[in-house]
Amino acid sequence: MSTALPIVSAPPANPHYARIGGHEAIVRLVEAFYRAMDTRADAGVIRAMHEPDLARTRQVLVQYLSEWMGGPRDYSAQRGTPMLRRRHQPFDIDAAARDAWMACMRQALAECVPDEALRAEIDAAFWKIADFIRNTEGGGQPRQHPGRPMEVAPHTTPATHASAAATVSSPHRSST
Repeated sequence: MSTALPIVSAPPANPHYARIGGHEAIVRLVEAFYRAMDTRADAGVIRAMHEPDLARTRQVLVQYLSEWMGGPRDYSAQRGTPMLRRRHQPFDIDAAARDAWMACMRQALAECVPDEALRAEIDAAFWKIADFIRNTEGGGQPRQHPGRPMEVAPHTTPATHASAAATVSSPHRSST
């Protein structure tokens, strides 16, 4: 008589990758996000922080979001631990930049994620990350990407916001 437990497949630790529609859905989300960044008047401050050609940036964001939502771990395999705050440190990210980034992502989510509950979960998780990445209260011109010609990007000085939480979670983790 065997006392071994039957093998039962466990649900994925983070079901968001499957819920959003997998790789193709994330590609569509990233395309919509950067399209919003290129067309929204309030996104000039964050667009200036990116290289003029977004092809490589799009690939990296697809890999990151895929892994973050529970899909293939290609981002970490190729780039190591995300360390998002450190990777964004060269750029002045204040509340206005955070809000512009969120406006672009919310537009992309509205376009690409019809499930309102899923969209709300992902939006809340993106907000935590966007707020965590802030590294200045603002007031000056944003530092531009080194590969981008100097230009004046629209910028507003935001009201002072409280510091971000010390930890950032993916959409499947609770923030305690």
